Amino acid sequence: MNRDVLSERVDIEEGVSEQLRVLAEELRRHRKAKQLSLEALSTLSGVSRSMISKVERGETVPSTSTLSRLAEALGTTFSQLMAHPVESEIIVIPADRQPILSDATSGYQRRCISPVLPGRGVDWVLNTVPPRGTTGEFVGHRHGVEEYIYMLKGRLEVRLGARRVMLNTGDAIYFQAQEAHQFTNPDDSECEYFLIINSSSLR
Repeated sequence: MNRDVLSERVDIEEGVSEQLRVLAEELRRHRKAKQLSLEALSTLSGVSRSMISKVERGETVPSTSTLSRLAEALGTTFSQLMAHPVESEIIVIPADRQPILSDATSGYQRRCISPVLPGRGVDWVLNTVPPRGTTGEFVGHRHGVEEYIYMLKGRLEVRLGARRVMLNTGDAIYFQAQEAHQFTNPDDSECEYFLIINSSSLR
């Protein structure tokens, strides 16, 4: 095997291992801050106790749907589970330090761009959906959480409860996210979009 390819594979594996460690620590920290047992969090989120335990031990990467359920049950966000909080008001986040959650089953990728700041309730995410892929269903957020999408390339079918909206490159959409929602790429080419989740009104 080419040395450069081998080195790149090792770097990727180390990056995944580090992300799993951070996710495990943050999930455990948020759960204990809420004074929830594994069983209680399982009941609140609908995620099995064994799955939560595996995530907290850094043994598995949860699907985006699973992580959304855990975040909602804990009253937090994707980004806050995937990165340690920072205090500085001027923050540079190099590309290789931006947390990425890749769903091995669907190929859906979620890159967290915004810093995790205490007391802030805004997530800025770059999402990539593979050809004919889907994000899976996200549970509805608490009342007051808003989402904004801007299409960078491709098309995206947005399902909000029983409603469906088709977005094309350059389109934008805003919605209140208390209903279950799902995003699907209907085409044979990759789709990319920015997503902002604003829960600041709940702070």
